[in-house]
Amino acid sequence: MKTVTIRYFAVLRERRGLAVEQKTTSCESVGDFVETLIAEHRLGLPPALIRVAIEGEFVDPADPLQEGSELVLIPPVAGG
Repeated sequence: MKTVTIRYFAVLRERRGLAVEQKTTSCESVGDFVETLIAEHRLGLPPALIRVAIEGEFVDPADPLQEGSELVLIPPVAGG
């Protein structure tokens, strides 16, 4: 088990109802953890549309999830 911090942005923050939380998980990869969060909190977006950054760098869903990581979940955004 590992404990990580999740920061939600934009529509994900609205749907989750908070900006930051800590969770303990047995997920091994970033992608598995994101899929778990989507299902558990009914975030309503497919995993492929959510970008994840750790330590200021975008990561691949296959990357291992490390103890103490801070994941930033970024949904697709529109701008003008």
